[in-house]
Order: sequence, then structure tokens, then C-alpha cells
Amino acid sequence: MKVRRITRLISIMIATCLFTACGYSASEPVESEPPSAELLTPDIIDDNCRNYYEIFVGSYCDSDGDGIGDLRGIESKLDYISDLGCNGIWLTPVMAAPSYHKYDTTDYYMIDPAFGTNEDFKALADACHERGIRLIIDLVINHSSNEHPWFKEACDYLRTLPEDGEPDPGVCPTVDYYHFSREKMNASYSEVSGSDWYYEAVFYYTQPDLNLHNEAVVDELENVAAYWIDMGCDGFRMDAAMHYDDEVSSYNIDFLHDYYEYCRTLDPDFYMVSEVWASEKTIADYYASGTPSFFNFDAADAEGKLIRAGRGKLTAEKFVEACADYEKTYGAANPDFIDAPFITNHDMGRVANALQSKPADMKMTAGLLLSMSGSPFIYYGEEIGMKSKGNADENKRLHMNWDGTVYTGAGAGSGVCRDPQGADADVEQKFPSVAEQEKDPASILSYYKKALAIRNAYPEIARGHMEIVNELTDGHVTVITKTWNDRRIAIVYNTGEESATVDISGEGTGVKGMKPVAVLCAETESVVAQPEILEIPPKSIVYLK
Repeated sequence: MKVRRITRLISIMIATCLFTACGYSASEPVESEPPSAELLTPDIIDDNCRNYYEIFVGSYCDSDGDGIGDLRGIESKLDYISDLGCNGIWLTPVMAAPSYHKYDTTDYYMIDPAFGTNEDFKALADACHERGIRLIIDLVINHSSNEHPWFKEACDYLRTLPEDGEPDPGVCPTVDYYHFSREKMNASYSEVSGSDWYYEAVFYYTQPDLNLHNEAVVDELENVAAYWIDMGCDGFRMDAAMHYDDEVSSYNIDFLHDYYEYCRTLDPDFYMVSEVWASEKTIADYYASGTPSFFNFDAADAEGKLIRAGRGKLTAEKFVEACADYEKTYGAANPDFIDAPFITNHDMGRVANALQSKPADMKMTAGLLLSMSGSPFIYYGEEIGMKSKGNADENKRLHMNWDGTVYTGAGAGSGVCRDPQGADADVEQKFPSVAEQEKDPASILSYYKKALAIRNAYPEIARGHMEIVNELTDGHVTVITKTWNDRRIAIVYNTGEESATVDISGEGTGVKGMKPVAVLCAETESVVAQPEILEIPPKSIVYLK
């Protein structure tokens, strides 16, 4: 591999063996060593660029022995989340609902009894804020449950109408809260039992779509926002945002804008991240809403840029070009956008499956994610390499492996949850529990902690304007810089299977004079340090200041 230019390298080992399991060798003595990742000084900026941790509530931590994760269980694990390096939490739906996943609420103002009480939520929010953690919740307003009082009242009213009678919202306002029709307009319409009426339910018949064009519904949902913000909620993850109106995307964009601005009148620091499961171009269109974040689906999932780069199927060069394109494309629509990259979430097979449980590839993928701009989202259990199985949603939401114990009945285990009903019982986890990985400096969990410690020490990683150093970029070896205010950092990637030699002495690269401050290695390899030369092991990232 050809030699590349970067900066003099006498102290390259500074970051090497201390931030990772990497060893090193040097042609000259090293006079000083940098702090280990655990000793890096966090430089946390109090804004909406955060490291978020997604929790599927029912599978995370159980506080009362019934096998169902709950809010008190989450509160008991806040130190773990904070020690991991996350300062934001996204909870999947917590409002009362008949399903295990809670994406079909029956009461927008009530915590589901399986998860605790409204007082438990307030206590959790307060405990998060004491630790500098912001708490956002999943807000599902595209649809409700078919057991919601609004829907039940509307259906009861429709059953009273004569054969040719037309519904009157003046008599029954909730009849206009949903999309009812005497005709089955398409396959997404389901029958109102005991009548000749149908209702729209795009996702499932138990989830009737709300009519967000109705001002009364919008008023109801503004009241919902006000309630949870007053309870201590710092933001919403907007579920299914591109489906509010399946025919007119401009309506969805306007709705998000108006709802966000309303929430900001209640909390100027309010954060919103929306689910628009679509292409980069479509997501860019939605950034015209002026809302801060949309999940970056282009980078996510088994065929997304992150996993492909982590396994070496996409070069580091192509990966950083994609990142530069996100900044340009999304920034053109909203200059204040905050990207929301993630590897997988509760609707996807886990990263361990896509990468065949190869630790080096999994670490490399995590390192790439945690070097990206914006607010990265980590799906619970990802940090210990948890697996899923097949396409069943329940198998993507298995219980968090805290100490290797399995739920066997009421009171069993220490916080351990049972898997969702319907999940397969034979999903064997390859990697050890949290308790075991915390003792292993070479574990996946330790790698996540190191990567997050570096990110927290250098806020320009999340916020900086990115530039590719083309003179030092070729295939799997790539160099970028990020600049934010008066701070600047360079990041050197080697995503390949072989070591790469890099010459860092060039005048025209813009990184001359920088020195290594951190290294992430996915495997135990040596980093060779010579004056102005760096030999980077496979699957490694070097940070320069």
C-alpha cells in the first residue's frame, strides 16, 4: 500500500495501547503517554448533539420480578448507561397499550401499568437530568389502538346510523378523528364490525390511522405534548412520520414543522428526531421541515453504509464520501440539522447477525458510527454483541443480557426480563453478559466505552464540518478533518484487512503538526511508530490533534 502523508509521529503510541487492546512498537523512545480512555476528560456540550441509547422498555430491566422491563428498572441502570458514555435515552412507547410493543396506545396520558406509573416516569426523568442525561420518548400519533376510547366511541356511533345515514361530527366529534368510509378504499381498510363501514389502518387492523388533518385531533396531540414535556420529557421520537398523510408528503413536512415549533414554545431546548424510513433524497426533503433530526436509514441496517464499511465491503473512502454527502445534502435543506445515524434498531435484525458475530467487524462498525457527525443512536444490547433471529419482531427485542441469568418465574434473576411472548426460545447469544464483558478490556462493551469516551472528550467529532484529505485517502485508508468553532481534529481510518503505512509529514495536507491523541483497534495488533510514519493495523481508527 502506498505511503501517505500526515504529521510527525514520535508519540503515536500515545493513544495506541492505552485506548485499545493494541500493542505498539517504536523506533524511538516515547517520552510521555496520553491518558487511557477511562481517564480522558469529558468535554460535554449541553446541546442536542447527544449519544443516545435506545431502550425497548419491556426487555431491558425488570424491577419487580414479573419478567417485564419497567421504568424503575431503567432508573436502576442509569449509572451503567452514563458510564457507557451515553447522555441521551430514547424509550420505545411507554403509554398504555394492549400489545407488548406499545405502538398502539389506548391512553396518551398514562404510563402502561406493566411499565409502572406516571410518578415512576417523573422520577426517571428527574434521575436522568441529575446525571446530565436527556430523555426522549416514542410518540405514536399516526395511529392509535382500536381499543382507544376515541375509536370505540366513533364505531359505536357509526353502528347507530341508518343505512343511508351520514356521520355528523357535530353529534360525535370522534367520528372525524379517523378515516372512515362506506367503501373498502384499498387493502389497508378494515371493517367496522356490526356495520357497513370501513376504517383505514395502514400498519395493522388494530392500529386505525388518525386523521391529522382534523384540527381537533391536532389540539388533542398538542395537549399530549404539553403533558409529557411538563413531566420532564426532553423530546419525541416521531414514529412513522412519512405516513401521517400517505399521499401528500408536503403535509407531513408542514405538520412536523408546526408540531416542533409548538413544542419549542414549551421548552426551547426541545429535541425531535423522526422516523422517515426512506432514501437519502426523501429524508433530505423532510429536513425542509426545519426539525433537527431524521434517522439516517441510508447508513443503517444490513446493507447500509455502516455495516458494509465495517465488514470491508465498502471502502473507508466511499464511507466518508457518503458522510460528506449527508452533510451537504441535509445541510442544504436545514443548516442546523443534526444527523441521527444508527446501525440497527428495534425493527431490524441485529448487527451481530449481519456481521456473523465477527468481533473485529462489529467493533469497526461501532467505531465508524461513533466517529460520525450528529447524534448517534445505540440500540440496547448492541454494545455487548447481542443477536436476533429471523424476521419476527419479537426476536429483535430479546431480553438484555445483564449477568447470564434467564427469567424462570416471578422474582427470578437480578433485573432479568423474559423475552417477548412469541420470541423463539433458542436464540443463543455468542458473546458474554454485561457483567463478564465489563471485566474484559478487549470486549465489545469495552470498545464501545472507549469509542464513546473519545467522542465525549472531543466535541468537534459530533459537531465539526467535515473535509476529506484527498491526498491521504485511498480505498480502505482515509483521512478526514472536522472543524467546529476553534477546535479541529483529524481522523485516520483503516477499514481493511491489512496494515497500512501512512506518511504524515506533508505540508499541503492540512494536518501537519497534529499528534495522535487516541486510537481504536478492533484487534490486538501492533502500531509501529516512527518519525512521521504511522503503520496502522487492520480495522483501526487514529485520532489526531
